[in-house]
Amino acid sequence: MFDIWLPLIGGLVLLIAGGDLLVRGAVRMASAFGVSPLVIGLTIVGFGTSMPELVTSVQAALAGAPGIAYGNIVGSNIANTLLIAGASALLFPIAVTSSGLRRDGLVMLGVSIAFAGIAATMPMSRPVGGLFLILLAGYVYLAFRQERHATADDHGAAFEKGAALQSADPGTVPVPRERGSVLVPVITALAGLALVVAGGNFLVGGAVALAQSFGIPESVIGLTIIAVGTSLPELVTSVIAALKRQGDVAFGNIVGSNIYNLIGIGGATALIAPGAVPAEIVRFDSPVMVGVALLFIVFAWTGLRIARREGALLLLGYAGYIYATWP
Repeated sequence: MFDIWLPLIGGLVLLIAGGDLLVRGAVRMASAFGVSPLVIGLTIVGFGTSMPELVTSVQAALAGAPGIAYGNIVGSNIANTLLIAGASALLFPIAVTSSGLRRDGLVMLGVSIAFAGIAATMPMSRPVGGLFLILLAGYVYLAFRQERHATADDHGAAFEKGAALQSADPGTVPVPRERGSVLVPVITALAGLALVVAGGNFLVGGAVALAQSFGIPESVIGLTIIAVGTSLPELVTSVIAALKRQGDVAFGNIVGSNIYNLIGIGGATALIAPGAVPAEIVRFDSPVMVGVALLFIVFAWTGLRIARREGALLLLGYAGYIYATWP
């Protein structure tokens, strides 16, 4: 048993630590080369908290474990919406004042429906993965155009996702540096990348061994243990934003993460290791993901806030989901 849980937990620790180093190094590199702080926030920092999901899903797909790969993507979105949003709102109600965020909420719902529909009708092929990544590039480009002219109260989800990590970890804030200081950020980023890859390998190996040892479907492990584990960066950043009473940041972090998970991580996984989404995920978990996304948007649009009682309802919903999923 020890030889199963050690790589599982150790891999998760390496993933999160490596992701932090990778983002810090990449931000400093971009700053040293004079890249715009807005571009850094929308890309490097924005993608930062999604690195554990990305590496884990791609490595799981390459290892022939699609249940873990796509269970991680769908399960992370469900955990973001029910567990993380619920916990954040329970600490302090999440106010949603930005029209940009409410628009991005509809984008999140749209890509959730698209992902569930494609998964139910065809394999996740390389053309589908390429299309998803093109959509993500278009989304980031449009977000950049919007943010160039946005007021302080009209930021979108992509911006707030980066702001959430910067608020929780000031080391990810772009700071102008001398050209001669590029070597240290490069080493930091490469060390972080190595830790992320190693952590993903250990995590996937431990997850497969756990599923085989207990006779539990790989998809269940991916939807629960792996999904929650790789969503820990989102949990930390959203909770800190809620404690700082930055409601839009908490909301945008969750919405942005869900969009990135589906068309970014889903697209990369399909492009690198194409394959079908397991039938059990298509039948139950994908519709649940769409349903909770719709519920989340309804909560956000009614009263322009997610109140504590709604947060408690989301948490109860996650407890019910785990009860229904775990054998």
